[in-house]
Amino acid sequence: MNTNGASTSPLRPNGIVSWRLRAGLVVLLVLAVLVISVTNRLLTDRFTETTRNRAELRIALYGGNLLAELRQNAIVPQLLARDPTLITALQTSNYSMSTQRLISFVEEIGAASLMLFDTDGRTVAATDRNRLGSAHRSEPYFVDAIRSNATIFSVIEQETGGFRFFYSRRIQDGGTTAGVIAAEVDLQKFERAWAGISDAVIVTDSTNRIILATEPRWRGRTEEEALANQTPLSAIERAIQATADWTALPPDAYLQGEAVMRLDARVNFRGWRMVSYTTYASVREKVNGVLALEVMGFAILLALSFYALNRRTAGKALLFQRESAELRALNAALQREIAERKRVQQTLAVAEQTLEQSSKLAALGEMSAAVSHELNQPLAAMKTYLAGARLLLRRNRHDEALSSFGRIDDLIERMGAITRQLKSYARKGQESFSPVNMGDALASSLLMMEPQLRQRQIQISRILPENPVYVLGDRMRIEQVLVNLLRNALDATKSERNPSVEIILSAGETATLTVRDNGPGIEDLDALFEPFYTTKQPGDGVGLGLAISSGIVADLGGRLTARNGQAGGAVFEMQLPIYEGDKEVEAAE
Repeated sequence: MNTNGASTSPLRPNGIVSWRLRAGLVVLLVLAVLVISVTNRLLTDRFTETTRNRAELRIALYGGNLLAELRQNAIVPQLLARDPTLITALQTSNYSMSTQRLISFVEEIGAASLMLFDTDGRTVAATDRNRLGSAHRSEPYFVDAIRSNATIFSVIEQETGGFRFFYSRRIQDGGTTAGVIAAEVDLQKFERAWAGISDAVIVTDSTNRIILATEPRWRGRTEEEALANQTPLSAIERAIQATADWTALPPDAYLQGEAVMRLDARVNFRGWRMVSYTTYASVREKVNGVLALEVMGFAILLALSFYALNRRTAGKALLFQRESAELRALNAALQREIAERKRVQQTLAVAEQTLEQSSKLAALGEMSAAVSHELNQPLAAMKTYLAGARLLLRRNRHDEALSSFGRIDDLIERMGAITRQLKSYARKGQESFSPVNMGDALASSLLMMEPQLRQRQIQISRILPENPVYVLGDRMRIEQVLVNLLRNALDATKSERNPSVEIILSAGETATLTVRDNGPGIEDLDALFEPFYTTKQPGDGVGLGLAISSGIVADLGGRLTARNGQAGGAVFEMQLPIYEGDKEVEAAE
């Protein structure tokens, strides 16, 4: 009886602890659901309000720009109606210089086009010469201008879709009507600008007809007709999305099957209104991102709780099973393990010293191979210049020979710079970068490769932008990358009958320099930038050029990529961040 009592008494505390842990897990689950629900609601309201404020600010800016464009063009016919040159041309019917005068005006004013009509509605002068001689007698901008003394604004719907906008005014000579001047307003540029920023924007006139829209098929319709033009599949997708999205909000409207936020504003011009539609995609992404982090956090807590419960149960089970003899055996085994670990640690220390020495030797070998590869190109160029200088001296052309020796001196300086660059690889972050003109760097690299280009008949084509492209970096290292890319392109076209290399420099978000050849292309793109990978014959290269070039571009904050062209050949692209400082200086100048 005593033995049974001793064996059952410890189970009661274990049962109590187990129930406490289970209750704690239930509380944790309830807390997780509560926190996620509250967070979802609060963040949804906050991000929705932020998105709405931005949309309101954006639509106010759009309306202001549209009104400013209309007011700027409204004064044009009034000014041109008083131009003595145009009045004299209408009086004498001599329009030889009228078109050129209108062209000079449109460049200063910024209107889409200008047209001059005689009293019969015939176009006698226009900035678009294709319109000369065309009849506009029945057009509203001509008829209304003839009947009125004020400037007339007309909206003309085109048969192909869309609208054209005109300001027109009658030209008077004394008390008689001499003709009509019309200025076309380019409002389509706002459609193109809005399409690149907002989800959808429309402008309606006083009759609720859409005259400007980022969706071309909406023009000429009412807003209700445009939004009702949805396919059945879009409605199905909308229902599925609303069911699956746990941050769904009451939508203002649906656009292409997606719930959107609708905002409208009045344009202070002839009863026009502007309406914008902004999706809730950004709200959903932000809210779901935060909720995903919360779910992950609670999942980790739950996993840790289960792990702690399991460990506690296993530990208590082992405590009941252990006996004193096993403890003594475990103690002896522990002593042996301690001795074994000391021996292994001593062996590991020796192995680490050996591995460190091997790493130093490997780094030294790689550095030697890099120096050999990078100095190979200047040495080849020096050999060519020396041969040319020897021939020039024999022909008593000393000035040209001195020019060759000057180039050899530049190559020697470049070899010294290359060795200094390779030494600097081990201590990155100590070099000071400066603005580099990519066009000048490319010209210098081509000059470096001039001997190889002369030996082979290769068609080199360059496409450069009109304005200089600047990046922030080390010009010597950039030229080193360019020379490697050009050298690879020359080697790749050795077997081609008509070898060609195309070099394209462009400037956008980054400065991109593309080198394209018509060689056989690249077989293994995955291993292309690995050290010592090469497809050349033994002695032609060690496979470090692209690996070094990729490291240089990465140090400059860019990236070097390669692919096979659609028409064959290999295409290498070097992308570097644009340096904005010099652009600002040039703009100021």
